[in-house]
Amino acid sequence: MNAPTLEEIREAAKRIAPYVYRTPVLTCASIDARCEAEVYFKCENFQRTGSFKMRGASNAVLSLEEEVAIRGVATHSSGNHGAALARAAGIRGVPAYVVMPKNAPSVKREAVRHYGARIILCDPTLEAREETLAKVVRETGASFVHPYNDQRVICGQGTAALELLMEVEGELDVVMAPVGGGGLVSGTAAAVAHSSPRTRVIGAEPANADDAYRSLKVGRILPAGNPRTVADGLRTSLGSLTFPILCRWVERIVTVEEEAIVQAMRWIWERMKIVVEPSAAVPLAALLTRREEIPGRRIGIILSGGNVDLDRLPWIP
Repeated sequence: MNAPTLEEIREAAKRIAPYVYRTPVLTCASIDARCEAEVYFKCENFQRTGSFKMRGASNAVLSLEEEVAIRGVATHSSGNHGAALARAAGIRGVPAYVVMPKNAPSVKREAVRHYGARIILCDPTLEAREETLAKVVRETGASFVHPYNDQRVICGQGTAALELLMEVEGELDVVMAPVGGGGLVSGTAAAVAHSSPRTRVIGAEPANADDAYRSLKVGRILPAGNPRTVADGLRTSLGSLTFPILCRWVERIVTVEEEAIVQAMRWIWERMKIVVEPSAAVPLAALLTRREEIPGRRIGIILSGGNVDLDRLPWIP
């Protein structure tokens, strides 16, 4: 399948517009001073279901033919995509089945349940997720909506960057997004490449889950395995659709240590007075600690989500 076109991303934006928020773009003077840059934060932590995932899930579910949609939708997810798919299924009035790892944060499990999905727990490995999901699909006839390796999902995620570019006056030098399975960063890269071709796209990834960084170095997908990182939304491997887009349009991947992620997350909470989850803080962590690898002064960052277990904040012993 080809990389998303600007027309496809714009069609996704029109399709999902009644069901998602046009999230704000915020700035912070103290962060600008620390980074020696103008940083524009696209706040998907304010999105419905608390993350950018609502965009891609909504586009996928709303794109289904009626005779297919009526049997429901299914996915595997550590939380944010599952909640978004459940919400999108509720909008469409169809069932949702979500396979979740047993170690998924409780706040994300509760969100998926709240939006009406049936949760099926599995061991915290990609193999277990896929095997359990296959069984669910066989038993229910539901359509699988992949968390990121789906053209409809990628186009939906690209609408966040499209809005960012429209909101900020003047051209951005760089747009940054966190990298897990690659849905957000590949959608971002496609939107930026078509809309602002001189703007660079840089991904940010935990050093403990650096499969995208390593994959781009060798030119083939290297599985993530079962990485241990506070950024629980970034533990997945790249997909067959997202990887070629990264190779084509993402300039580089910058990796950051766990301590830097936690510090950046806390910095956003304290300085911007908004709630973000660890995965969302990874690009700022890269900017704060690896500034020399991120050129330019006008930098957009997509804050991917704000679903946090308040009983398990990473800076509390």
